[in-house]
Amino acid sequence: MRPYFLGPTPGYREGVRLSIESVTFATGVARTLFAALFGELVLHPRPDPLAELSEDAYSLFHARSAAMGWLTPAVQGASGGLWGMNDADAGPGSGPQPQRVAWFQVVLTGPAGKLLPVQPFLVCAGDVVARLGTLRLEALQVLLPERDSPADGLPASRSGIQVAWPLLNALNWFADCDPRLRAPARVTLDGGPDPSIRATAPAIMQWVQEIRQDVFVCDSFSLDDDDHLILRPIPFEEGRPSTAHHRVTFRGTLADWSLCALGWLAAFLADGSSRHGVSTPLMLTADRSTWPGSPAG
Repeated sequence: MRPYFLGPTPGYREGVRLSIESVTFATGVARTLFAALFGELVLHPRPDPLAELSEDAYSLFHARSAAMGWLTPAVQGASGGLWGMNDADAGPGSGPQPQRVAWFQVVLTGPAGKLLPVQPFLVCAGDVVARLGTLRLEALQVLLPERDSPADGLPASRSGIQVAWPLLNALNWFADCDPRLRAPARVTLDGGPDPSIRATAPAIMQWVQEIRQDVFVCDSFSLDDDDHLILRPIPFEEGRPSTAHHRVTFRGTLADWSLCALGWLAAFLADGSSRHGVSTPLMLTADRSTWPGSPAG
């Protein structure tokens, strides 16, 4: 399969942008982490509104990733960091609601058995968007690449259920969130043609409920097609309209409606699904479950 990239190409940087092959729901060569932000983005006012900005979403994400130590240098034999830069774009949306206003795509450089770095990835994306304008986030779409089953973890329940230790260490960050910020959330996991996410949904929900954490308090799950959240465009599905989709939707309460909390939740559900035998890529979509006009599929 030829290398395939999302969206327009203004973010291309010679020698930096990485080739991605087979980044569909099928097993691929590269482990792609992708996120799209939906809602409203109002760009900051500029002295000369017609002047071209010196930085764009790509260059800002690259710079922020490097500054935080999250970027793996695009040189042969490079080490360190969490991801290699691929592409990004941001700007006011158009078309039907909710509008996609930004997207970011990287290639993970760490081992497949490690916790997916979704939280720093989305925090970095949020920092970039905040440099460009003011975001009102309505929904989120994240492609979670294939993962090996975790070999270790820390006990996080009375029965000894294990969780990746960075997730538990992050709990203190959310401990004193303003209770008024807690938000009902709907989270759909799409396993594409692999039905394993549906088969393991009851066990995953039990795992989430038994773990001592209150970042996401899960109330229920559903396999009903009418309950699922589907955001379009669906990444990497161009030219493949017949792709099968096996989905499960979880509902619960999130500590706060932020990219930081959503990043923790995405990594948490990826960890849980891996521990229950789901290793194929998952598309996670999330919105506030009480959001008017929420686009249930």
